[in-house]
Amino acid sequence: MTVHIVARFTARPDTVAQLRPILQGLLEPTRKEAGCLRYELLHNAADPTDFTFVEEWADDAAIDAHLQTPHLLDAVARSQALSTLDVRRYAAC
Repeated sequence: MTVHIVARFTARPDTVAQLRPILQGLLEPTRKEAGCLRYELLHNAADPTDFTFVEEWADDAAIDAHLQTPHLLDAVARSQALSTLDVRRYAAC
């Protein structure tokens, strides 16, 4: 059974332009990871501070490995002063 992740970054209004390239930088390396089935970054048209990743992973091991990758750890560290982060893990029902 695949694992679905919704990761929402809420930027401070004055940091939207700084946060966007950090998050966009995750797309290419993450999509190349083993077990990554879907990895999309969405930007809320009604709320420019809202960036949301919609992800699908082959299994828990794949997402757990992703959480330890240097590119993700670096992006999360760089975004901490710019935004808040809410990550939720789902299974299909």
